[in-house]
Formats: sequence, C-alpha cells, structure tokens
Amino acid sequence: MSDIKLIDCTLRDGNQSKWGATGLDTGMMLQIAPVMDRVGFDSIDFTTSTHMAVAVRFKQEDPWERLRLFREAAPNTPLSFLTTGMRFISWETASEELMEFSFRLLVNNGIDRFAVMDPMNNIANMTNMAGLTRKAGGTQIVAALTFTLSPLHDDAHWAEGAKALANSGKFDRIYVKDPGGLISPERARSLIPALMAVVGDTPLEVHSHCTIGLAPFAYLDAADAGAGYLHTCASSAANGTSRPAQLPVIANLRDMGHTVDVDDDAVAEMDAYFTALARAEGLMHGTPGEFDRSYFHHQIPGGVMGTLKRQLRETKREHLVPKVLEEVARVRAELGYPIMVTPFSQLVATQALLNVTAEERYQTVPDEVTRYVLGRFGTPAMPMDANIEDRIKSSKRAQEIESEPKMAPLSELRAKIGKHYSDEEFLLRATMPADQVDAMVSAGPARRGYDPGSKPVMDLVKELTKRKGLSHVKIERPGLKIELGGSA
Repeated sequence: MSDIKLIDCTLRDGNQSKWGATGLDTGMMLQIAPVMDRVGFDSIDFTTSTHMAVAVRFKQEDPWERLRLFREAAPNTPLSFLTTGMRFISWETASEELMEFSFRLLVNNGIDRFAVMDPMNNIANMTNMAGLTRKAGGTQIVAALTFTLSPLHDDAHWAEGAKALANSGKFDRIYVKDPGGLISPERARSLIPALMAVVGDTPLEVHSHCTIGLAPFAYLDAADAGAGYLHTCASSAANGTSRPAQLPVIANLRDMGHTVDVDDDAVAEMDAYFTALARAEGLMHGTPGEFDRSYFHHQIPGGVMGTLKRQLRETKREHLVPKVLEEVARVRAELGYPIMVTPFSQLVATQALLNVTAEERYQTVPDEVTRYVLGRFGTPAMPMDANIEDRIKSSKRAQEIESEPKMAPLSELRAKIGKHYSDEEFLLRATMPADQVDAMVSAGPARRGYDPGSKPVMDLVKELTKRKGLSHVKIERPGLKIELGGSA
C-alpha cells in the first residue's frame, strides 16, 4: 500500500462546480486559510483566469489582492493555477508574450504550481505552455490530460499522450482530468496501469467529478493501481457535479491500507467551516450524484447541464431536454468529437439547443462554434463532418471572423489603455470591460475575514437599517451586543 497525497479543490473547482464560481469571496477564503495550511495538502487548486474575472465581475474584488493575501495566510502550501489554452480571461487567442507576462505576474503574487491544460490535448501546445510557465518562474508544472470517451479514445490513445508528455521533460507530474466523471472503477483498473507503464518516474494525479456517482469508487481503484495524488473537496463543496469529499476518501483509503498523512483535526475544522458557510449563505450542500448512463453518450459536465436545463425551464421548454441531449451527441460527432470541457462543452450544448429549437439544423451558428470550425482552438482529434464543416466555413460570418485583427502586442495595449496602471490592473483592463474593473477599484479592499455564525444577525441589521422611521436598534444575545443609533 502507498502514501496518498490530497490536492484540495474547494476554493476553485468545488466553488465552480457547486456554486457557479460565485459562492466564495476573499474574506471567506482568508478566514479558513491558516487551517487549510495546517491540513498538509500537497497543494491547493486556487484559481484560473476565469475565476479571476468572476472576482472582478461579481464580487468587485481584486483577484491579485486575493491571491497575495491568501499566500500570506497559507505560506506552507503550494497554490495552483489552471491554464486553459492560449487565453487569459478573454476567449480571444493570446500571444505568447501576453501569456508569459500573465504567468510571471501570477508567480510574483503567489502561484507556485501550474496545471497546464489544452482543450484538445494538443501535446505540442501543452509542452510549449509548460515552457512559458517554467520561464515565468513556476516551480511545479503539471500536465492535465483531459479524459473523454469516443471511438478514438481508448487506453492506448491515452497512454500514447501520457508517454509523450512524460518524455518531453517539461512536466513534473501528469494528472488525469475527468470533468464529466466518466471514469468508472473498471476503467480506472485498466487506464491507470496503462499510464503508469509509460510515464516512468513521473507521478500521476487523478481528478474526477461525482456527476454520476462513479468518482469515489474510481479513486480507490486508481490509488490501488498506483496514482499517488487525488483531488478532493470539503464535503459542502463536494459530490454532485464536484469532486469526492475529503473525509470519506481519507477514511476509505486508510481502510484499504493506504497512508494519508494529514492533520485530521484541521481537516475536520475545515469541513465544519465550509458546512457552516454553505448553510449561512444558502449554498447547496454536496449530495451524491445518481448514476445516469446517458452521460456516457452526451458527456455534458454538470455545470453546463444545469445551465441548459435552467435556460429551457425559463422559456417553458424543459420538455425538450431529452431531444437536446440526443442532439448533443450528434453535434459532437459532426464536430470531430471535441472533448467535453470548457469551452467545447458549452459550444456543443449551445449548438445542439439551437438545432433543436430552430426550423433547420445549423440555421444559426454561434461565433465561438464558427471559430472552432475555423481552427482557432486547434485541430480536432477526428475529422469533422465535411458537409457541416463546409457550410460553416463558407458562411459570411466565417469570412468576417477570419478578417478580425489579432490581439495587439503588449506595448500597443499599454499605450491604448494607459501606462500609469500597475501591471496587475493593466492585465485586467486588457482582457475585461473597463467598467467592470472601474467598479472593482471603486469598491476598495475586500474584507479580510468572515464569520458564518454572524450572517443572520448581519442580514437582520442590514434590513433594519433600510427601514424608515427607526432611530435606534439594539440587539442582544449571549456573547453579542449590537446597538445602532442616529436620527430617523
């Protein structure tokens, strides 16, 4: 039996999978940071450029400040950033110059580890990105090999990719990223040994979602097969469309004879904190997902599935869900079996929805689907349907997109945006709407802490202060006294 290390995903992927990436703010993270630092996690999956944009757009909080403060509060645990191809916040393809600039700022502000993902698992792109992150100062570079099911993607295919990544010498580890939660225990027992046989001494991580209830079981088989690192979450941000929960994973691994060297008291304190937080904020607590075999066909990740159902429900067309899911499988095949991960899962689902609700299939094609067909995201693993490809490429909109200018060099962006901003604020302004960054700046520093127990009282105070005619408010309970006075 082996020593299994845990990578915590609560703050980033758990928050995204369960709470739309908006459930946690800076104060909530800082409050629990010292406890998380005591747990003994191998690393903390902290942020992506998308999450940084969410901090600005929805919380009016500076994501650079958040990163710096958390680094100070948890100095002993590496913080991880997930790259998602040649882009930073904007979906526009960025230059190597901008990406290296972004990575250097991330390192300067507290990121130690980079998980390098390419939505098409393009090995050349991944090794190039690894070079950029290493040059920027990243101390641990991990290749995220994104799992999917298709006629092409058998164990031999994955082993070939893992071998190329390991042999490149660019990566410290490889992790199997399973966004759809599609790896069954049986597949883990064949896939993990196939990968271990070709990666040599390169350690292997496993990251899966509980969308159809398989991940907690697959993790145990993966550990037995040699995977030394597992991605988990605190229980309130786990299960459902998120990762397996830490407490049962730890208990089950130990029961099987594996060692999990963590501070159990800190794990319990962290879990209790997020449970209380979820309750106070009205956030969905993680519950195990039901097995749904249809996911093997459409492979839509849980977050995209929730958005799709909400859109149909709001337009009183929820009865179309089965037809849309059937169309998803068809569209995915026509587009060359893209991996159902951001942004491709959103593109395929949107196109399928439009095909079902329009008079004619592909009558309306979103710009991002057109960009995909034009090759802006790379070359699909399998050929696209020739008729669909030709129809989209020959459209007027495709010609307009082809003529769009590329992202300007940093020097031009600096001149356009202004040279008086810090590097960090400049990068936000180069990739986000100016009014959103202005609102973040106007909001000032984020709060530094959070108490789930005080939430009901603070909500009451907030509501009372809205009442006209009240000149004095006094709230008392054991250990708490709040008194507000002033003119009506």
